[in-house]
Amino acid sequence: MNPLLKEILPLGNPHLRVVAEPVRTLHDVELEAEKKLLQDVLDAFREEFGFGRAMAAPQIGVLRQMIALHLDDKRFVIFNPTIIWQSDETFTMWDDCMCFPSILVRVRRHRNISIRYRDEEWKEHVWSDIDQATSELLQHEIDHLHGVLAVHHAIDKDSIISREAFDQMPEFFQDKVDYVIPLPAYQKAAFGIKI
Repeated sequence: MNPLLKEILPLGNPHLRVVAEPVRTLHDVELEAEKKLLQDVLDAFREEFGFGRAMAAPQIGVLRQMIALHLDDKRFVIFNPTIIWQSDETFTMWDDCMCFPSILVRVRRHRNISIRYRDEEWKEHVWSDIDQATSELLQHEIDHLHGVLAVHHAIDKDSIISREAFDQMPEFFQDKVDYVIPLPAYQKAAFGIKI
């Protein structure tokens, strides 16, 4: 196992419940090191497990509003993301987290969101009407910035299950949600799913 993966805090670590501080400036040597560590840990997770689209800084104990993303072969970091719009339409899904990889949580998310954030050059952007897969991902990661975990969004007492149980009866559990995260080709291959 890559030693960088030990940086990921496990469920129960009190740092995961702390509200992260906004990033005030990029002219900060410590921030640059933290950003690199966040990207490196996400890359290590992807290399080890064959998937992983994003990671929020609090997941490695860095209490700053920063999210590393790896989407469509683009690797980038956003700062101080805020949800500025969310669709009325919602859906249910089984959510997972790098901080508790052996657990799945049935949650309700907004189908689409728009966010405001700053990029790695400190330019402000609005990312509008984001697709469903990326919207659910960003809702999960932005929650981390506010000390909120997927387990806090569990729909009911039957909404927290082990990944092992899910893997033994996937159809049973998939029938209990509206949406299943589409797996990219590389992830399907990692799980032995025919493409």
